[in-house]
Amino acid sequence: MKFYSTNNPPSHKATEGKKIHFVDFRTALLQGLALDGGLFMPERFPKLNKKFLKDISKKEFWKIALEISKGFIKDIPERELKKMLKDAFNFEVPLKKINENLYILELWHGPTLAFKDFGARFMARLMNYYLRREKEKLNIIVATSGDTGSAVAQGFYGLSNIKVFVLYPSKRITALQEKQMATLGKNIVSLEVKGNFDDCQKLAKQILADKDLKEKINLSSANSINFGRLLPQSFYYFYGYAQLLNKLKVKSEKLKVIYCVPSGNFGNLTAGLMAKQMGLPVKQFIAATNANDIVPQYLRTGKFVSRVSCKTISNAMDVGNPSNFARMLEMFHGDVKQMRREIIGFGVSDKQTRETIKNVYRKTGYILDPHTAVGIAAARKSNILQPIIVLSTAHPAKFREAVEPVISKKISLPPQLKKIINKAKKATLVENNVETVKRIILEKYGHIKKTA
Repeated sequence: MKFYSTNNPPSHKATEGKKIHFVDFRTALLQGLALDGGLFMPERFPKLNKKFLKDISKKEFWKIALEISKGFIKDIPERELKKMLKDAFNFEVPLKKINENLYILELWHGPTLAFKDFGARFMARLMNYYLRREKEKLNIIVATSGDTGSAVAQGFYGLSNIKVFVLYPSKRITALQEKQMATLGKNIVSLEVKGNFDDCQKLAKQILADKDLKEKINLSSANSINFGRLLPQSFYYFYGYAQLLNKLKVKSEKLKVIYCVPSGNFGNLTAGLMAKQMGLPVKQFIAATNANDIVPQYLRTGKFVSRVSCKTISNAMDVGNPSNFARMLEMFHGDVKQMRREIIGFGVSDKQTRETIKNVYRKTGYILDPHTAVGIAAARKSNILQPIIVLSTAHPAKFREAVEPVISKKISLPPQLKKIINKAKKATLVENNVETVKRIILEKYGHIKKTA
């Protein structure tokens, strides 16, 4: 399997005479971002065979993940992949029914109580496998609007050959989100940036594209700009479909699923589009955003206009220039009409988010986090009267400041949060300046020359 850059796709070859630079999976994973600043895309999406999809309702999560992984990863023995997958995904992924046509796929039963655990845990094991094999060291740069940083920090914590630099926006994430990444130390360096998420993301991209820095140290990304993060996120789309087949008691050939995806940087939705390319029978995707509704606006107008993100109670989705939109454009050949056939989008206000949390709790007793509430609200706006699976991205306890006043109830802290609540913060407050961040990276790690 070969990968190319979204800045130089194969479609340009005939019209512009460019030489297409392909890399293998290992390079795409460890490099993170293409040398020209583009995002890596596979030259094709492997198709799962019909028998696999026919029998999918009987399969365990790791078995589904293994079958998908083998289509992309050719240089790791199957027994090693199996070991990594079973170790990474050692938690449940339940599908719960909210009402007759609305289901929630809970993706927050991992160690940091957020869906980002899927990508971070598998990617950490993949990277560690290659680095140990090649006796290399690596620096991970990750920008976060909340949950990515904690998942990556926890996933890579304690690995001696990998150092992680987490860039997060000052005073724009919850206290518990900050505790999950900024209290670890060791190989995790937390940098609190004076700015918003888009500033953090821009800094990360500038650092990853810095040729001088890359001559001194090995650099990669753990954001969803890294294809290694997206691949494991495609797994749960298949598993959610498998569970829905069991709940509806229908055969696979009788069901096309509808997924509603709370979206910020749009890695999660891109992973769903990948799943469909691999053969998952998806009828419709619903892109659910908060007030930062860049992609729903694009779907309405055909014009992509990035803007400074605004602060909302669903802070992990506060993104004004979603990186993975480049991959979405590539998958639909830049044609908004094609994209509209597969994706509809809705923006949801904080008022609507609170109303959704309140109404669902009053009617069912189920407590939503703000991001999942955005998904529920968007699903209802769609007026689709068929079963919809809403991806539930985080445990509500991580956002208790926003949720508790709405439901007039204290949310019990799960063990993962109880053990960190009193830990001391170990973060460095930094200016929104790439030279400052570069200097800190070099001071914290030293001038490590590449060995390869």
